[in-house]
Amino acid sequence: MLGLPRGSEWIIILIIVILLFGPGRIGKIASELGRSIKSFRDGLGNKEEDVNKPEGEEKK
Repeated sequence: MLGLPRGSEWIIILIIVILLFGPGRIGKIASELGRSIKSFRDGLGNKEEDVNKPEGEEKK
């Protein structure tokens, strides 16, 4: 039956990923992913502020 990988299967998957991309590239990918998530959250926060402003007030 197919399901989520368990303990030893995760280790094998991690080894394969490291062999394919290398440890340096994985760090860069993780860094870019973190920046994109932060940017997305910042964008959501700005949108909520825009919704709460009166109609006549423009964004500066």
